[in-house]
Amino acid sequence: MNEIGLIGKKIGMTREFYKAGQSVPVTVLKIEKGRVINVINSEQRGYNAVQLGFGKIKNSKLSKAMKGFYSKKNTEPKKKLKEFRVKNIENFKPGNEFGLEIFQDTKFVDVKSRTIGKGFAGGMKRHNFSGLRATHGVSVSHRSHGSTGQRQDPGKVFKGKKMAGHMGDKIRTKQNIEIIKSDIDNNLLFLKGSIPGSKNTEVLVKKSIKNIKKLTIKEKIEVMEKLKKVPEKKKK
Repeated sequence: MNEIGLIGKKIGMTREFYKAGQSVPVTVLKIEKGRVINVINSEQRGYNAVQLGFGKIKNSKLSKAMKGFYSKKNTEPKKKLKEFRVKNIENFKPGNEFGLEIFQDTKFVDVKSRTIGKGFAGGMKRHNFSGLRATHGVSVSHRSHGSTGQRQDPGKVFKGKKMAGHMGDKIRTKQNIEIIKSDIDNNLLFLKGSIPGSKNTEVLVKKSIKNIKKLTIKEKIEVMEKLKKVPEKKKK
């Protein structure tokens, strides 16, 4: 399996039904094909990598430098360039395209995207603080986060103190998300559960980095069916 990944767009959520009666929530991703723009070897930069291009962009929106870059590579302009480190670069040549087929035998993937921005939030919403008492001497500051500093020594608020501030709008990675199914004709990938971000969020999908042995939903159903078929021991 190659260490490359694909970039997609989060379309939304739906659910998938199984014959056994299970209803599984799924997130639908529209995956774009990645084209190899550049192959980087260890002699050039000290590591092996592949540069993939995703999406379309008008020529007029490119800078002069990027126009020269794409004309030199003799390929159509791409909206986003992403570099992936790989062990072997022999399998990659400029112009090659990779789609959903790279996840054909993959059960679990890691996804990376930007979370929904919540704006400025207080300590209770942002860090799950309990707030101050609702009665007995607390006036106006029921949802405040209490004291933040110390006395004269050290006399400052330490860096990283949990306080009110900007919530969300951060790059987050979710690991070991199960692939429920993939539609190669329409470039759709169905992942179990939710993933960070709102609709139309850009999502990076890569093969799971952890070697996990948990069962997929289909495998669990098969195990349950086998257990049902085993006849019960005759009562004495």
